[in-house]
Amino acid sequence: MTPEISPKDRFITVYGRNPVHEVLLDPDLHVDKVVIAEGARGAGLTEIRKAAGRRGIGVQSASAERVKKLSGNGRQDQGVFADVVAPRMLPLPVALDHADLRTVLVLDGITTPANVGMILRTATAAGVDGIVVPRRGVASLDPLVVKASAGVAFRAPILKAFTAAEAVSALREHGFHVVGLDAEGEDDLFTAHLPEPTAFVLGSETSGHGPEVTGLVDTWVSIPMAGGVESLNVAAAAAVVCFELVRRARA
Repeated sequence: MTPEISPKDRFITVYGRNPVHEVLLDPDLHVDKVVIAEGARGAGLTEIRKAAGRRGIGVQSASAERVKKLSGNGRQDQGVFADVVAPRMLPLPVALDHADLRTVLVLDGITTPANVGMILRTATAAGVDGIVVPRRGVASLDPLVVKASAGVAFRAPILKAFTAAEAVSALREHGFHVVGLDAEGEDDLFTAHLPEPTAFVLGSETSGHGPEVTGLVDTWVSIPMAGGVESLNVAAAAAVVCFELVRRARA
């Protein structure tokens, strides 16, 4: 029996008038609720109420301070947010106990929303079993991430953990071989022995992997480069990793 999952690990919160209106217009998305700040006015909010009403979705009212806190971005919430169900999102411990995970990506220190969104899109397209998006040290799952993922974030197999180091430690305890991707990695990504289950850790382009994560990596691999190019953008590197896993699975 799967344990009760906290709302913060079931929903992606979308804030801002245009993003909320857009999710309400998408019939494929399950919007749990819409919350509008007391006293908020404007044509955009009228359209949101109408769109929610057409779908039978409840619109709640809360203080402006409450909306700022729950949206997670008081400067850009524009007095409204919506909780959108992400059906494949799970806390990492629940997934480790109840899901069949063979290939997992762990994001470590990736703070650019566009990169996080593109990684979610690529990894989902490649059939990766899980993408760990820690609450600390990684861009939050906000409208910028959703936009960069072209909406795939709502359907991505996102695994939630507090930090990347906590996630990697838990994965190791469950028998995962931890692979770090680094330009200085001794093994070639395309020829390295990568026993399953495998967890790939992707670090920040500027600062690399955090020291706690570095100490937990079993194998360091690099993507061969030519033409004097030193490294790839982390989202591009993630795409190479994801489809190398596809190639291996089909070999």
